[in-house]
Amino acid sequence: MKVVVIGGTGLIGSKLVGKLGEHGHEAVVAAPSTGVDTLTGAGLPEVLRGAEVVVDVSNSPSFEDEPVMSFFRTSTSNLLHEEAKAGVLHHVALSVVGTERLQESGYFRAKQAQEDLIKASGIPYSIVHATQFFEFLKGIADAATVGDTVRLAPVKIRPIHSDDVAAAVGRTAVGTPVNGTLEVAGPDEFPLDELIRKGLAAKNDPRTVVTDPGARYFGAELKETTLVPGPNAHIAGTRLADWLARQQ
Repeated sequence: MKVVVIGGTGLIGSKLVGKLGEHGHEAVVAAPSTGVDTLTGAGLPEVLRGAEVVVDVSNSPSFEDEPVMSFFRTSTSNLLHEEAKAGVLHHVALSVVGTERLQESGYFRAKQAQEDLIKASGIPYSIVHATQFFEFLKGIADAATVGDTVRLAPVKIRPIHSDDVAAAVGRTAVGTPVNGTLEVAGPDEFPLDELIRKGLAAKNDPRTVVTDPGARYFGAELKETTLVPGPNAHIAGTRLADWLARQQ
């Protein structure tokens, strides 16, 4: 099976390409460095020729409201247009658990716009909603930092290892389109403030994490269950404590 991986040089994309190759599939890396640019459409007709599945794990280089919306609208529209012409049978996209509940955030509004374009395209699709990756703990902290203080709400979160995300996306890509959304999360649930406190301590990061129920998450107000998946989510196996131990 030929699977084109948009964003195939990134954290998830590179792992996904490897996993698909291990299972005998032709995984094709599509990224600006390989001559494929979804923003301009350059290289898309060529790379999609003969592809049965397209997996989009690309991300915007900017999280600012206007650039991120432009990125996801333009790249997704170009990609879906060329997929329709190429006869692609399954479009898979990676998104985030809670996207529909985080619409105060410009980033998540852009992700919702991406999902809406996919659903309206007429191409069979599957959207994988993952919780935040272990590797993104520093990014969460950075976004909530003022001076040396990190303010975070004590809401629930189930972080996940990027390997487990790539495995879930890979299983979805070679399966039957669900024409809906699948959720995947890690095995352990933490309060968000405690999670980031653990992550920073493991890296000897001196910032202080302050528990603030009103703290926003990338601009969005959080409720207790905003960031956690529903009861039918696939629960991955890698525990945060084991991952942190390996990092040290």
